[in-house]
Amino acid sequence: MLSIYLNILVAGCLTGAVYGLMALGLSVIFGVLRVVNFAHGEMMVIGMFGAFLLHGAFGLDPMLSLPIVAGALFVAGYGLQRGLINRYVAMPDHIQFLLLLALGLVLTSSNLMLFGPDARGVPLDYAFDSFEVGPVLLDKVRVYAASGAVLLALALWAFFRFTHLGKAIRACADNQVGAQVIGLDVLKLYAVTFGIGAACVGAAGSLMVLLVDVHPYLAADYTLLAFIIVILGGLGSFWGALLGGVLVGLSEALSGFLIAPSLKSMFSFGLLILVLLLRPQGLMGARQ
Repeated sequence: MLSIYLNILVAGCLTGAVYGLMALGLSVIFGVLRVVNFAHGEMMVIGMFGAFLLHGAFGLDPMLSLPIVAGALFVAGYGLQRGLINRYVAMPDHIQFLLLLALGLVLTSSNLMLFGPDARGVPLDYAFDSFEVGPVLLDKVRVYAASGAVLLALALWAFFRFTHLGKAIRACADNQVGAQVIGLDVLKLYAVTFGIGAACVGAAGSLMVLLVDVHPYLAADYTLLAFIIVILGGLGSFWGALLGGVLVGLSEALSGFLIAPSLKSMFSFGLLILVLLLRPQGLMGARQ
């Protein structure tokens, strides 16, 4: 019985790592731009469909198509921020919300027109293979997806920590006026940041298609899930997004096994309420 619980906990952690990468894109965008991306789940689904199309057209494993998908989402996110969202950054929050909600609806409708409502999966030779580590069986697809998510998260952390561009973006997040005074092109850095956030969620989509079939109606679920995770971890917190993703993955795995898979979202919201009651700023958010 203990081995069953160990397998469930490990599977939840591995899935949660991919959730964390997805939420990291949302956290990066909000942490710098203070813009809440209500089209985040739609971008996740686009990443999943991108990996699906590349597998169908060229036989590419989603792990190999990940750089292509992430690069395409970066370009799209950069262009979207540079050409549209930058015009609304200084406007009231509700205007930004309506803009991004409308964008999400357009993307979902476009996915429905292009792919239809049916779920589509990527057949892989190793889909049912596993690694045996003592009493624990690790699904290869989950191990590969989680490993890719963790490596990408570490690469993103190193980018913000050690590169000049990353430091410039952090400067904009800390003090926009100060960044403008020293000559930084804030609007361009905002566009780069949105592109990075979109690339994160695109990469997460390419990894998630290893685990679940994709259809357009997943978008709303992933948007909600990303919000739950970033609020759990703390808005704008890099490591908080990853921690929140793992916690949500664990809660979904345990509730799906112990009670019913259809109720896993209820437990994610329950975890969110508990954290907000005990620590409103999030698990790794700074106290105001």
